Amino acid sequence: MPWQNQGGGGGGPWGGGGGGQGPWGRGPSGQRPPDFEDLLRKSQDRFRSILPGGFGGGRGLLLIAVIALALWLASGFYRVQPNEQGVALIFGEWVATTQPGLNYNLPAPIGSVETPKVTRVNRAEVGFSSGFDGNGRSASARDIPAESLMLTGDENIIDIQFVVFWVIKDAGQYLFNIADPEATVKSVAESAMREIVGQTPFERARTQGRAEIEARAVESMQGILDSYGAGIEVTQVELQQVDPPQSVIEAFRDVQAARADRERAVNEAQAYYNEITQRAEGNAQRLIKEGEAYKEEKVAIASGDAQRFISVLNEYSQARELTTRRIYLETMEEVMRGMDKVLIDTAAQGAGGANGTVPYLALNELMRRQTPGAGKSGDGLRVSPNAAAE
Repeated sequence: MPWQNQGGGGGGPWGGGGGGQGPWGRGPSGQRPPDFEDLLRKSQDRFRSILPGGFGGGRGLLLIAVIALALWLASGFYRVQPNEQGVALIFGEWVATTQPGLNYNLPAPIGSVETPKVTRVNRAEVGFSSGFDGNGRSASARDIPAESLMLTGDENIIDIQFVVFWVIKDAGQYLFNIADPEATVKSVAESAMREIVGQTPFERARTQGRAEIEARAVESMQGILDSYGAGIEVTQVELQQVDPPQSVIEAFRDVQAARADRERAVNEAQAYYNEITQRAEGNAQRLIKEGEAYKEEKVAIASGDAQRFISVLNEYSQARELTTRRIYLETMEEVMRGMDKVLIDTAAQGAGGANGTVPYLALNELMRRQTPGAGKSGDGLRVSPNAAAE
């Protein structure tokens, strides 16, 4: 060998001496190489000395294996927090969904458990980006016209931006039935909103129909997601912006101003109509009330006259002569009340003027009373039977 030629006989590659030198010593009297079998035997003896008596041999190894198996099986217990659901997997296949509390599944590598948070409210934005991505990182806020521009029921274009809030209803379905839950929710929301807006007139969608659109969107989205088995519950749909497209916003404002003027004119005309109508109705009611009062008055007068006639008739039937004279006197009083009269006391005269009194008509007096400044008309002239004749 080459090293045999290096100064002396029997030299090796690790030293220059001869005489049976090896790698662990420089000669026959050097350190001997370690015996691996002896080291293994000593290690086994130390391990047996640690174990209690009778654990040596195959029985001890079996007990160790049983203990290790028990510890491995015990590692399959897991806890689900109150805001989570547990999804138990066996060889990667979903086998059960567990509720909060202590549960068990076969330990790794055979089994595993996923625990998504089911109480966290997730948010999906359609038609715009608020400035944050799904992980809360800052991003640029912007509008997305491809999502927000929709066709209404009266064939107008409207710009709708809205937010969908949702939570996990079934964690197993959520993890295994749909590949991208967030993208699925957003696509379903856009599809449902386009269908609803396509059945709603433009003006109603902008004004009083917003609450109805939100309620219908929640119902429609939930039905679609349930048909997919997505394990997602839609809690709320909130409309953020419902406006005409930006390219026609100025023209739309002009139309709104004209519509406001029209509404103002209509309201003024309606107010004038109400004023005139109410005034006419008031006058009509006044005339009706006056007519009813006149009617009641005439009915009451006629009823009184009838009662008076009946009472006179009753008295007449009881005392005919007295009643006839009374009626005559009352009638003559009514007839002669406004006439000029001359009363002559004939009782004091004898038959044919026995006392020599000549009654006459005072024509001059009557003529004087007809002239202005005369006495009151209707005054009676009484001539005494003893007066001298002119």
